[in-house]
Amino acid sequence: MEEKTNVMRILEQKKIKYTPHSYVNTDAVSGVEVAAALNEPPERVFKTLVTVAKSGKNYVFVIPVAEELDLKKAAKAVGEKSIDMLKSKELLPLTGYVHGGCSPIGMKKFFPTTIQKEAENYDTIIFSAGKIGYQVELPLSSLSKVIRFQTADVIV
Repeated sequence: MEEKTNVMRILEQKKIKYTPHSYVNTDAVSGVEVAAALNEPPERVFKTLVTVAKSGKNYVFVIPVAEELDLKKAAKAVGEKSIDMLKSKELLPLTGYVHGGCSPIGMKKFFPTTIQKEAENYDTIIFSAGKIGYQVELPLSSLSKVIRFQTADVIV
C-alpha cells in the first residue's frame, strides 16, 4: 500500500506498529462488504460513528460493522440523557473526515470515545484509516496510546 493516511502518520509518529489494509480496488461500500473484501470476520472490523447528545456534546462510538448502535445504551455509557447520530453533512466540518472514512484517530478535536466491549476479545481490531478504501489493524492496547477510550456494550 503506497498511500499513507493521516491516521497512519499519527501511528508512525508515536512508533505504534499497525497493519495497513486496503480495499481500494474493490466495490465494497458497506462495512460488511469491506470485511469480506479484507477476508476478515465482520466482528473484527469496526466502524466509527459520531453522535451528538442533548447536551450538545459529541461522542464517538466504535462498533463492529455488522452491528447497529443502540442509542439508549450509548447515552447511558457516556452519562447523557439521550444522543442521536450526527447528520452526515456535519461530519466533515466537525471531524475532518467524510462518511465512510471516519477514524477514531486524528479527528480535528478529540471526542469521548467508546468501543464496543467485544473488541477486547480480539488480539487486534480493524478500523478506518481515515480515508475511504484504507483500514488499519492494531491491538486495543496500542490504540490506547493514541486516544483515550472506554469499552461498553452499546449495540442493539
